[in-house]
Amino acid sequence: MKPRHLLSIGDLTPDELWHLIERGHELRSNLEPKPLAGKTVAMLFEKPSLRTRVSFDVGVRQLGGHSIYLGKDEVGLGGREPVADVARVLSRYVDAVIARTFSHQTLQELAQYGSVPIINALSDVEHPCQALADLQTIFEHKGCFEGLTVAFIGDGNNVATSLSLGAVYAGANFVIASPKGYELPTPFFHIVQQAALDHGATARQVNNPQDAVEGADVVYTDVWVSMGNEAETQQRLRDFHGYQVNSKLMELANPDAIFMHDLPAHRGEEISDGMLEHPQSVVFDQAENRLHAQKAALEFLLTQ
Repeated sequence: MKPRHLLSIGDLTPDELWHLIERGHELRSNLEPKPLAGKTVAMLFEKPSLRTRVSFDVGVRQLGGHSIYLGKDEVGLGGREPVADVARVLSRYVDAVIARTFSHQTLQELAQYGSVPIINALSDVEHPCQALADLQTIFEHKGCFEGLTVAFIGDGNNVATSLSLGAVYAGANFVIASPKGYELPTPFFHIVQQAALDHGATARQVNNPQDAVEGADVVYTDVWVSMGNEAETQQRLRDFHGYQVNSKLMELANPDAIFMHDLPAHRGEEISDGMLEHPQSVVFDQAENRLHAQKAALEFLLTQ
């Protein structure tokens, strides 16, 4: 039987997504049983990380398993050794591979040639583990998704991609405000719009941050310059001028709206100083939930 992979939020059905949100919440306080007892997970990272590495490492251990960290210089994916060979070798040693890669194509190739579950710990296209933690955080603070509006301010990047699909799967409305040229990829946004229709929600793209935030229940932002875009830094800083989330922008949202950021944050750019400590900020709850949401995903994929 072919293994289940988590390369995209779209790899989950809406019912499975709901299960992971609820299970992640349960795993905040319940660490029994130990579904990964006797199992080993490889953590194959081409990019540096704080939250992703630590949360997966701790999560695997809390579930009773063992993790092995493999950095970019130890493996040399696609350089020192072809991705297909790495996938086939690791599949003989471990029970799952958590991969943080520059290219989504690398993940797809790992999944094509590997015979164990592959989990996307971030690629240039999606960040499904972040979206699971985000949705769990929204659920814990709001209690439901129906009728909520999630407003994302900034680049239509991998974080926005996964969050948009996950939000509408759960029944929430989604709106993203980006400068022209930085919107969600058109083919993907069409998928999000159709999923929204199927689940009684809406999905919109606008260019004005104020239009997106007005009446929103969740205000979310991310860095303007993601890993891999460093050469575009000065151009992006110019293009995203006016897209900062600050107290004044938050005042346009609903009074009980929550503020979210996946971290790391650049104060003075996408957020003003003090936003992480804002009374409506749930950023550090969100960071903690990376641990619990990923435990739910590991349990789900490795106990099929």
